[in-house]
Amino acid sequence: MEYTTLGDTGMEVSRICLGCMSFGTSDWREWVVDEEAGKELVDRAIELGINFFDTANMYSEGESERILGEALEGRRDEAVVATKLYFQMDDSDPNSGGLSRKAIEQELDNSLDRLGMDTVDLLQIHRWDYDTPIETTLRALDDAVRREKVRYLGASSMWAHQFAEALHTSDRLGLDRFVTMQNHYNLLYREEEREMLPLCEKENVGVIPWSPLARGWVARPHQEARSTERGETDELAHGHPYLEGGGREINERVQQLADEKGVKMAQIGLAWLFHKDWVDAPIVGTTSIEHLEDAVEALDISLSDSDIDYLEEPYEPVRVSGHD
Repeated sequence: MEYTTLGDTGMEVSRICLGCMSFGTSDWREWVVDEEAGKELVDRAIELGINFFDTANMYSEGESERILGEALEGRRDEAVVATKLYFQMDDSDPNSGGLSRKAIEQELDNSLDRLGMDTVDLLQIHRWDYDTPIETTLRALDDAVRREKVRYLGASSMWAHQFAEALHTSDRLGLDRFVTMQNHYNLLYREEEREMLPLCEKENVGVIPWSPLARGWVARPHQEARSTERGETDELAHGHPYLEGGGREINERVQQLADEKGVKMAQIGLAWLFHKDWVDAPIVGTTSIEHLEDAVEALDISLSDSDIDYLEEPYEPVRVSGHD
């Protein structure tokens, strides 16, 4: 396993972050695995040297956090745990979502209870809250750090001008600032290269992309992308512009390069991200130990400059996706 410093935190994390959205109950999403399978994935991840885990309160309505917390029991100190809040957790309680002080305080406490932890390493806002002033959100998050419930703060998909405003507001008010950005970035969606990624690089913000394999569209030929249970049932995957703007040709070039190198398509997609200096650790979500092992093996794949140019050349601008 390779390790890197996450942004300017000084904290060392594995180059792969295990995404835990797939842990919980199939009642929430059909492709989600149960508690036993989730814990087996965590065990194997640790054996492979992965020490970075990402979940969210909304995943299986809290079950993902609970499973991850139990899986890490007795080895919590060796792990870096990230969770997220924003989406409404209880239909009967409008204050169970958003980024008001009340929502942040009560949902953070709920997350810590499920994780079985006094302190979470990285608390991220899952999206931008248009109904709450950013100053209010940042003050509540800063208080959580000062109360030692949170070590570091992170953000997720938003417009670059919003992220810049948040960083400037934190600096102006002397508050803890966001140290990570969890954004939408992969071979088939590169709009973040225009503004967000250069901003993160300038501000020494760690980048931990979600959907590094474009929800499977990089992992298999585009004709077969719906052949898995998630491919058939995950409507979010079909709402992204992955096959627009040259996406089909990129997919075909990934397949061709994988065949030439004797590796899997998913491994080429991850290797491309590992070669990007502004990426710290892609968040790899999986329901399969085999696919997790494949992801780790991708760290050893070397792509030449010509390989990277070949993969990137067909890309065309596409509509922004993932901010909402």
